[in-house]
Amino acid sequence: MSEFQSSTPSSALVLFSGGQDSATCLAWALERYDVVETVGFDYGQRHAVEMQARLKVRAGMGRVLPDLADRLGPDHVIDMTGFGAIGETAMTTGRAIEIDGRGLPTTFVPGRNLVFLTYAAALADRRGLAVLVGGMCETDFSGYPDCRRVTIDAMSTALSLGLDKPVPIETPLMALNKAQTWALAARIGGQRLVDLIIEDSHTCYLGDREHRHDWGHGCGECPACDLRAAGYAEWIGEAPGTRAGR
Repeated sequence: MSEFQSSTPSSALVLFSGGQDSATCLAWALERYDVVETVGFDYGQRHAVEMQARLKVRAGMGRVLPDLADRLGPDHVIDMTGFGAIGETAMTTGRAIEIDGRGLPTTFVPGRNLVFLTYAAALADRRGLAVLVGGMCETDFSGYPDCRRVTIDAMSTALSLGLDKPVPIETPLMALNKAQTWALAARIGGQRLVDLIIEDSHTCYLGDREHRHDWGHGCGECPACDLRAAGYAEWIGEAPGTRAGR
């Protein structure tokens, strides 16, 4: 991989869904890069509320990180509704959330991150952006094989070869659990960023915005809500000193 490493990149494209993880990654990227753009993917997800949440979170970033606001560039949305129809998973249809015959949750959309990264790399190439940033994590995740470190490294190599240029993929949350992700957001933006994530980001697989919990909106029962809630509780209980403004 060494021949593909980019030297001191100054721009990034963040894969931005509007959830807790991608919101934290966006703040992380704004700290590090002079120019940061975002890309979202409409793949026919049944919790389409995330497409609305991402706009609120993006708009809020300038408010909670005023010193970094001028680094945030344009947003892009890619229509991938045809791809979402292929998988017929619990993320795109009314199918129940359960474990399938392979031991994978039915929320797994086969190849989703692989396709996301391919589209993002093509967009970044056209926009002249040096680095891709994604919220993939292999510590607290739902068993998705395309979130693993080895998968992301392989994609970086393949994209670098295919585009004949470095395509580094930064995954700041890869080795963090959800409690550490909350702590990272607090370190970057203090309580204002934490509050933005709680109020405006969306992670719930069922698209529930009616129920408000300490950790944000959601059904409180799906795997995504379970992870988010457990991480918040651990962060509050084990590391109260990291909570800025409290």
